[in-house]
Amino acid sequence: MTTHRAVSRVLRRTVPFKGPIFHVDRERVRLPNGHVKAMDIVRHRGSVVLIPRPSRGRVILIRQYRHAIRKWIWELPAGSLEPRERPAAAARRECGEEIGLVPGRVRRLGMFYPTPGFCDERMIFFECTKLRRPKTPLAGDEDEQITPRAMSIADAWKLVDGGQIIDMKTVLGLLLIESERATL
Repeated sequence: MTTHRAVSRVLRRTVPFKGPIFHVDRERVRLPNGHVKAMDIVRHRGSVVLIPRPSRGRVILIRQYRHAIRKWIWELPAGSLEPRERPAAAARRECGEEIGLVPGRVRRLGMFYPTPGFCDERMIFFECTKLRRPKTPLAGDEDEQITPRAMSIADAWKLVDGGQIIDMKTVLGLLLIESERATL
C-alpha cells in the first residue's frame, strides 16, 4: 500500500524561458516512485478571479478576445498578481481595471490550481460586492478589449449551456456562488 507521503526531488533545473508573467523551469526529477523524468513546469506568480456582484442574484461578466483560442468569450474578470501584491489588493485593482467599478468589500471564496499537471499557478477567487465608481478611473491593460455586462446568474448559466462561457474559472466561480446560495 502506498502512503503518498514522498515527494519528488529536483536533480537539475534550467530556465529555458522567462517572461513578464511566467517562466518555465525544465527540471530533471526523481519522482516519489523512484523513476527519473524530465519535466517542464510553468511557474506563475498567481492570479485572482473576481465574482463582481452588483446585487443579490446578479453577476458582472466580461466579453474578451482570447488569442490563444482565437475566440471572443464571456468570462469572470481575472488578472495576475503583481510582484509582492496581496491577493485582496489585486482583486480590488483588477475589479477597477476590468469593469470600471471598485468593490467596497472583497471576500475570499477559495484557491484552486487550474492545471497542476504542468503549472503551479494558484487562482484565488474573490466575491466583490458594494461596487462603486472609483474617484479616478483605473486604466486597463493595453492588450485587453473588455466589455463588461451585468446579468442574472441564471442568464450566466444559459451562456454556459449555450457554449459561450467555455473557461473553467468562470464555471467554477458560478458554482461557488451557486453552492453558497443553496446553503442560505
